[in-house]
Amino acid sequence: MNAFAQLFSQYDIPGAFLVNIELTLWSALFSTILGVILLLMRISPISSLRRVASGYVELFKNMPLTIIMVFMVLGVYAQLKLSFSNTFATNFFWLAITGLSLYTAAFVCESLRSGINTVPVGQAEAARALGLNFWQAATQIILPQAIRGSVAPLGNTFIALLKNSTVAAAASVATETSTMMSEMIEYHADLIVPIFLTFAFGYVILIIPFGALTTYLSNKLAVRR
Repeated sequence: MNAFAQLFSQYDIPGAFLVNIELTLWSALFSTILGVILLLMRISPISSLRRVASGYVELFKNMPLTIIMVFMVLGVYAQLKLSFSNTFATNFFWLAITGLSLYTAAFVCESLRSGINTVPVGQAEAARALGLNFWQAATQIILPQAIRGSVAPLGNTFIALLKNSTVAAAASVATETSTMMSEMIEYHADLIVPIFLTFAFGYVILIIPFGALTTYLSNKLAVRR
């Protein structure tokens, strides 16, 4: 027990979880912005925009996240020489956020599209009857209602994003939880079970309250028909 307790002074476990939380929050922000843009493209009356958005969603939905992360390092950084900072740790951190955002945006788009399916067709018809153009109808009438109807799937998407943030190890983010857990197990193999349970319990603490909040908001914001 003493050997296990000493790990907390040797390793910054809360700091590792903080890195994953930061990865999740930034990725959630950027993926939501991109997901909304993709959604507007998918419901746009312009067929070329619909095809581009559909192609993007299908591509990233069916591509393993690890491959995206490896590409961000070996392709974007090593080959294309694109970087966010001269500091390696900062650069890889933002490369990981970019990969997570591009990947998660496809699922955000699909979650919001499921919310659009809950909006009665008459809403769009009424908007057109009032003389609103597509952009006005989509942003002022359809999208707000779609967000209310997609709280639950969006919550599940962001919970998955939090868990997916551990894949940042593939983008050389050395201070997040999966990398730290691997290092701890490598040097303290006799404590593998308590080390694993520590990180597993840490994610349970993070995810259960968020899931409860998502359920509450889903019930609170649900449109009563």
